[in-house]
Amino acid sequence: MGSVRVERTEDGFVARNESGAEIVMGSGDGLFSPVELLLAAVGGCNIMTVEPLTAKRGHRLARLAVEVSAEKESPTLLRSVTVTYDVELPPGDTGEIFEAVAGRVHERHCTVSRSLQQGTEVRLVLGE
Repeated sequence: MGSVRVERTEDGFVARNESGAEIVMGSGDGLFSPVELLLAAVGGCNIMTVEPLTAKRGHRLARLAVEVSAEKESPTLLRSVTVTYDVELPPGDTGEIFEAVAGRVHERHCTVSRSLQQGTEVRLVLGE
């Protein structure tokens, strides 16, 4: 598995992955907050896994999007995350394949969602 480096910049914070992609984050307008990035990761993981699996079965969806929302338990803890699909089925498609694939992805294949559900350990290392 890869890693991401997050560092403070003059304009806020930036996360960079090993291939050089960057995401700027912060709390101002036009910036993703860390919690929003977590929600984007949940949505991205689900949708990026569902899409090729449905297409491979001959059911390329005319529209495929997700809305990901969260409820807070306390100021620093999420209670739940909800993934709501917005799909347009191709003509003649009953939705059975999409529903089966989306359910399987949620239960078995999306690393991000599964890690949150299982309570993945987060370790802290201070200085080196």
